Amino acid sequence: MRSKVVWKGNMAFTGTADGTYLIPLDAKPQAGGHDLGFQPLQLLAIGLAGCTAMDVISILVKKRQAVTAFEVSAEIERADEHPKVFTKILLHYKVTGKNIDEGAVARSVELSETKYCGAQAMLQKTAEITHRITVIQAED
Repeated sequence: MRSKVVWKGNMAFTGTADGTYLIPLDAKPQAGGHDLGFQPLQLLAIGLAGCTAMDVISILVKKRQAVTAFEVSAEIERADEHPKVFTKILLHYKVTGKNIDEGAVARSVELSETKYCGAQAMLQKTAEITHRITVIQAED
């Protein structure tokens, strides 16, 4: 993987990885930016949620779970002092579907955490990561 950012002025950059999509980055006004893009640590948080979400949905599909809606959110606490690393992360998995097996969801989350999600593996070095699972059984 190769990534790069190109400065656009002030605190604004455009980022790309492997020459694909462009992502705007910026800082808040108090840090010299105009708040016109993602802050770099926001992208780490999105990457974490996306990494585990892709794992879990892939496993649930293989387990033939009839998922109709799925989301993963991350609530993150950071250190007060620089470098202000992530210290606590709560990943909340919300799965909606028909006849969803809660055990299958729990196992899918566990596999993502312990085997597949590289983002979790890296962030566990600095942060305590916990999980919450909500299963909503859809009506017919």
